[in-house]
Amino acid sequence: MEVNISSYPPLGQITQLKDKSFQFIALLEVENDLIDNPWEVTVWHSSVDGDWSETPLSLIPDDDDYSLLPHANKPSNTLLYFRAPFFVPSSINFTLKFRNGHDQPWKWSGDISGSTDGVVIFNPANPLLRMAVNLSDIIHGLNLELSVKPTASQTPNTQLWTINAGVSPAEDDRSTYADVELGTPWGGALRYFALVRHGAPWLGPRHGSSPFSLDKDAVMCSFLNHQGRHLVLLGVSGPTNVITLLRSSDSGSVKLHIRNDDETESSGLVLAAVGDDFESAIAAVMYHARTVVFATRDDQNKFAQELGRLSDDIKPEWYENWYDGLGYCTWNALGQRLTSDNIINAVEALAKNHINISSLIIDDNWQDIDYEGQDQYHFGWKGFEAEPKAFPRGLKDTVFRIRSSHPSIQHVAVWHALLGYWGGIAGDGNLAKTYKTVQVDRDDYNPSGPMTVIAKEDIERFYDDFYRFLSDCGIDGVKTDVQYMLDTWVSAKQRRELTETYLDSWMISALRHFSIKAISCMSQAPQLLFHQQMPRNRPPLLVRNSDDFYPDIPDSHPWHLFANAHNALLTQHLNILPDWDMFQTDHEFAGFHAAARCLSGGPIYITDVPGKHNVDLISQMTGVTPRGKTVIFRPSVIGKSINPYTSYDEPAILKIGSYHGRAATGSPMLGVFNTSQNPLSELIALACFPGVIPEMEYVVRAHRSGLVTPVIKPDMSTANVAVSLDVRGYDIFTAYPVTQYKSETNGMIFIANLGLVEKMTGAAAITTYQSELLETGRVFFSTQLKALGVLGVYISSLPDMSIARDFMVTIQGQPIPFHTVAIDAADNHVLTIDVETAWKDMGLVAGWSNEVEVKVYFDSEHP
Repeated sequence: MEVNISSYPPLGQITQLKDKSFQFIALLEVENDLIDNPWEVTVWHSSVDGDWSETPLSLIPDDDDYSLLPHANKPSNTLLYFRAPFFVPSSINFTLKFRNGHDQPWKWSGDISGSTDGVVIFNPANPLLRMAVNLSDIIHGLNLELSVKPTASQTPNTQLWTINAGVSPAEDDRSTYADVELGTPWGGALRYFALVRHGAPWLGPRHGSSPFSLDKDAVMCSFLNHQGRHLVLLGVSGPTNVITLLRSSDSGSVKLHIRNDDETESSGLVLAAVGDDFESAIAAVMYHARTVVFATRDDQNKFAQELGRLSDDIKPEWYENWYDGLGYCTWNALGQRLTSDNIINAVEALAKNHINISSLIIDDNWQDIDYEGQDQYHFGWKGFEAEPKAFPRGLKDTVFRIRSSHPSIQHVAVWHALLGYWGGIAGDGNLAKTYKTVQVDRDDYNPSGPMTVIAKEDIERFYDDFYRFLSDCGIDGVKTDVQYMLDTWVSAKQRRELTETYLDSWMISALRHFSIKAISCMSQAPQLLFHQQMPRNRPPLLVRNSDDFYPDIPDSHPWHLFANAHNALLTQHLNILPDWDMFQTDHEFAGFHAAARCLSGGPIYITDVPGKHNVDLISQMTGVTPRGKTVIFRPSVIGKSINPYTSYDEPAILKIGSYHGRAATGSPMLGVFNTSQNPLSELIALACFPGVIPEMEYVVRAHRSGLVTPVIKPDMSTANVAVSLDVRGYDIFTAYPVTQYKSETNGMIFIANLGLVEKMTGAAAITTYQSELLETGRVFFSTQLKALGVLGVYISSLPDMSIARDFMVTIQGQPIPFHTVAIDAADNHVLTIDVETAWKDMGLVAGWSNEVEVKVYFDSEHP
């Protein structure tokens, strides 16, 4: 007997509610031949005094709205919904049990799904009533030797403190370290979430419950207590050459780990914020960190003045050209030892498959490298020109041939390491003869001897000369990798004198020669986060958001999404656009990665082996503009995990939330991903979608099935979406705000603009939208789209209407062919308009705006 059980509030997760009373919903998915069995479901839950009791749930009749929610269950199975009213005085733990008859044994949900207990916490309506006065009320055993000061928070309903701990000056070119006890958050947290230095270049998430225990140093830690309050700690790094990280002690307390590279005595800084939700608390520490970084900046120096001038010269449309086109990267596609011919062949293969990229990234191994040593960490860079045997006519010829044959490729970028190559500069190469160099020792790899790098006085000239050479070759962008290497140098003096010079000189040269077309990679070392990526006195930078896409390591793919979604909880507050890395469309996890990239709000670039492409998947990510350019559909809010405290090991669906459009009129999006090794089912409340407004009404559409909910409000007990995912399963749910019009003959009619329904994030194709009820009784619907495709319009009365009798549809003011308008096969409340086919059939051409305008008129008083 196969039975799946899920619930809202969900098992294995923490749910915070604003109302003490709520409806508990459980969903059983049972085989069709068992639906007539007398099924029973009971909630086993704790009470205020710690005792456990049970509350039976009642079966919901088939004619209730629950049966209309989208759920791609197996045809051989049936969904049974159960409910009961619940009251939460403060918090409860719960699990579920069920059976298919009074004489049958109970089965526990944990034994079926492996889930742990769920937790429901009530948050009081007025968080100001629960504000603590002292940080010692929150961090038990707070170290009294620390300098703790309350400070004004820029985030409503939060409290903020600065915590300083002294550290001695560096001695004889050696950094000084201090490990300082902080205390125990909440005296023991219900759950914690941390972003640690997963590797020297990258951040990664860690989760747990009391006692607090980390395997690596953390940049940020958040602690949730049993009353639903969140304490966020942020170690601030960079200013005054001090790095401050967070560690766990053997007793479960927090310790500060401070490194001082400066020649003077200094202090490590930790920011602490408390709020009733995680997002407010992390915003409080990140906003204040900006203030700290800004206060240490010298606006009158040469770097700041030129940075301001270059930033002012950037035009808004440049962002769209760089961020919104489909890109192709050579790394996983072509491997190492690139040649001019294999790059050109790869581009030709894309064109033959009608895959029109706008950006090409020539990744590692195009450079003239000495290849001396056992691996890339030893190899040094010899000169600006491409490797002569692989590029016999030079880089310029290769780029010219690409651009001449493929004019749709607007941008060609090349890869290089911040220090030249992985092993720096070749000691006997042309670069070492042209620029002054220094020797540095590293602690990350133990190569045979020090590496050679450009000396401080020549760094700016080096980048400027190199980028001038690239520009002359037709290159107009760079992917600058291995930036963390600055933090691996043994010498405190060299880190102190060279780190900011390298970062600032690179930034200036990149802006000077390539505008915003630069990608910062392997750059999540603490001082880079705060010095390069936090300041707002520069254009937003594309920054890799996690470790690489590894096509041949199956276990890496779920973790890749999980890490990116959780890293984004911090990186959303940096002055960057997170880059979730390239991926391959002809791969078993291709759809998994594609959906996540679409939700990320960042760029999308593929690294397909020539000739191995999933054209249908690429079509779901992209669209063609009226002028023929292929674009992606980036939501206006970056994607991130909506459950910061749910661990990777918990059998729970990863939920990545995003949003597109203006507040109140935009579309919340929620991607769901099964990152576990077993099928998963879950009920997800509409209230969990980012950006929903409790008073507004929505319809929710599932991308993969095309199913649409009836009109629902977040505060309705029926406003839950049932999700069932196989291993590697995924989907994207988009909530569309509805507009209602009252007709005399047909009552209330609800309509919603669904955007391009065949695209994963098709709501992001909408640039403008309006509707109104005309005096004639006709409803007027008008929208502009950034690309061609199939437009979907939800109309609640559509099943009773006739396309021929009741509708008029125009594109660019002209009536469209009748055959391009239809009723959606997946849901008869959705009118589909094939804008792309109509555009071609009508022979239309793009106007000045490069957008397509669609207008729909229909009779609200239809028979």
